[in-house]
Amino acid sequence: MRQKRYENLDSVSTKKTFADFRRWQKERKNKKKDLSYQVPHAGTQEYIQLHTNRSRTLLAWVGHSTFVIQLNGITIVTDPVWAMRMGTAKRLTAPGIAIDDMPSIDVVLISHGHYDHLHFPSIRKLKGNPHIFVPVGLGRLFLRKGYEHVTEYSWWEEMKYRSVTFTFVPAQHWTRRTLFDTNTSHWGGWVIQADDKPTFYFAGDSGYFRGFREIGERFSIDYALLPIGAYEPEWFMGPQHVTPEEAVQAFLDCQAKTFIPMHYGAFRLADDTPKEALDRLLNEWKRRQLEMERLKCVKLGEVLDCDFRD
Repeated sequence: MRQKRYENLDSVSTKKTFADFRRWQKERKNKKKDLSYQVPHAGTQEYIQLHTNRSRTLLAWVGHSTFVIQLNGITIVTDPVWAMRMGTAKRLTAPGIAIDDMPSIDVVLISHGHYDHLHFPSIRKLKGNPHIFVPVGLGRLFLRKGYEHVTEYSWWEEMKYRSVTFTFVPAQHWTRRTLFDTNTSHWGGWVIQADDKPTFYFAGDSGYFRGFREIGERFSIDYALLPIGAYEPEWFMGPQHVTPEEAVQAFLDCQAKTFIPMHYGAFRLADDTPKEALDRLLNEWKRRQLEMERLKCVKLGEVLDCDFRD
C-alpha cells in the first residue's frame, strides 16, 4: 500500500532540485567563513543538580536542538543527538552534558526524522526506559528498531503523561532518512505544560510560517525554544529554516515571554556560522528595542531555574 506523504500548512513546498543543490555548492566554494568562534560551555558541573532535582523546573542545553527539561518531577529530553559527526561535518563544539552524565530520562520528544534531530545511537545510550513521543508516521521506524514505549502524535493532538501535557504543533519543514521515504512521517514542535508551572514551546525545525501566530493564540508560552541557524543561502534554505530575524518575528508571533535560541553552534548544516547567527539575532533584537532580559542565550551545559518568582 502506498505510504501517505505529509505536507506543510497551505501546501508550502520545501522541495529543491538537483540544479538548485549544485548552484548552492558552487556558491559555497567561493565563500570564506571564520569558524573560530565556539558557543561557550558553562564551565562548571551544573548538570549535577539534574540528578537530585525533584521539585524545581529546570532547563539545560546540551547543544543543537537537544535540551533537558525537568518539570513536575519528570525529565524530558528533546531531539537527543550526541553525535560527534553529522555526515562529513565534524561537531563544532562538544555537547554541554556528556551522555554518561545525563540523568535518567522519562520522556523523549522527537520533532522529525532528519538525522540531526533523530539519532538512534544517542537514544539507545540514554539512561532509563523513556516513553518516546514522535510525529505521526515515524512510530513504525521505532517499532522496527525494537522500541516499545512509542506514541505517535498528529498536529494539535495532546496527551498527558503523568502530570505533564504534551501537544504536537505544526512547523514548516520536511523530512527524509532514505531515498524513498521523503515526507512519509510528519514534523512539528512540542508545547509542554503543567499546572502552575512555566509552559515551554520547543519549535523543532521550521521556516517562517503563519503557524507561529496560531500557536501563540492557543497557548500562553513562557519559554520559546526557537532555531536561528542553517539559513544561508536564504534562497535555498528559506522555506525550511528561519533566519535570525525571522526567529525574532516568530517569537513575537507566539507571544512568548522568553526566547532561548537553538539549532546553531553544533553542526555546519549550511553556510552561516554560529557567530553570524548570534550577531544577526542580537542586532534584530536591539533594532526592535526588545527587553534584553527576555533573550536567554544559554551556554552549553548551563542549567536555568525556570520556575516563576514571586
